[in-house]
Amino acid sequence: MHTLLQKKWLINTAAITLLLFAILLSLGIIGGPDKVPPGNTERKLSPLPVGAKTLTVGKQLSGNVIAWPGAIKSRSVARIAPKFSGRILEVKVNAGDSVKQGDIVAVLDKSDLEAAFQEAQSALNAARAQAAQAIADEKRIKKLFSQGAATRQNYDAIIAQARSARAMVNQALGRVKRIRANLNENILKAPFDGIVSERLQEPGDMGLPGVAVVVIQKADDLRAEAAIPTHCAKRIHLGMKINVRIDALNRTLLATVDEIVPEIDPFTHTQLIKASLPSSEGLVPGLFAWMEQSCEKDLQIILIPASAVLHFGQLEAIKIVENDQVYTRHIRTGKRYGDKVEVLSGLREGETILINTGLQQ
Repeated sequence: MHTLLQKKWLINTAAITLLLFAILLSLGIIGGPDKVPPGNTERKLSPLPVGAKTLTVGKQLSGNVIAWPGAIKSRSVARIAPKFSGRILEVKVNAGDSVKQGDIVAVLDKSDLEAAFQEAQSALNAARAQAAQAIADEKRIKKLFSQGAATRQNYDAIIAQARSARAMVNQALGRVKRIRANLNENILKAPFDGIVSERLQEPGDMGLPGVAVVVIQKADDLRAEAAIPTHCAKRIHLGMKINVRIDALNRTLLATVDEIVPEIDPFTHTQLIKASLPSSEGLVPGLFAWMEQSCEKDLQIILIPASAVLHFGQLEAIKIVENDQVYTRHIRTGKRYGDKVEVLSGLREGETILINTGLQQ
């Protein structure tokens, strides 16, 4: 047992010794005389190729543009809802469908409404019969009263009954007209050409007055909407031109700000900015969009052609030109501006880079 413990102790000691040796060797404390001195590793220089195109970089003004997420929406939005309560039998459209004016989008069960109509019609007939009797009594009492054969009390009572009967007829007639009008409202139709942006209810659901079944947006009157922080929204004014980037279409459109909602969201401290968009193929309500806007003061940044950047996996580099020699240096890039990209680190103003990629290999 004692021998086994000694062997384990010797093995642990040897492992610790080897680990310390490796650390000291890596730190350069021990080892041969050919150590690399502290500082940057040696540059691998190569001659500047004949015909190479170079660029001496300098700082440029940037608008410090920030992109805010938003959506494409229509100026004309119709929430299609029934005018009476009824079970939904059919919903004929789905989100994303195109519809024409007058197309049927949903159908409601009107059996309850038809029963209510019959009841209202019966009540109207009864009211009319009662009114006919009251009107006959009215004529008779007027004649008797003029001959002095009826008291004032009887006269007033019968006249009041006739007026009440007429009012009941009018009330019953109004109810019949309202129900009759709704009998033709069980079929919900599109009020204009557009696109279904939302399908909110399904067959079997109870349709209620004012509660939308589907939402339709006009497809030829679109604008971008985005919530922008108030300190940035102050730089925006009506009529201002603003870029709207739509990644799904790989396109950036120039929009015109036509509405700035004055209310500020108390939780996000943002204001809703709306900008009208020009007609563009493939542009439909519901697309995700970025509203690009300069938020703060212009910045001085270094921009280089994006084609001058070399990519090694996740790493980025450029070719530095110095005394007709070329070497590689790693950089970190930021925002892209068209065919140029911002350099965040690894490059200084006044340095020269190789920009024709065909000679960079």
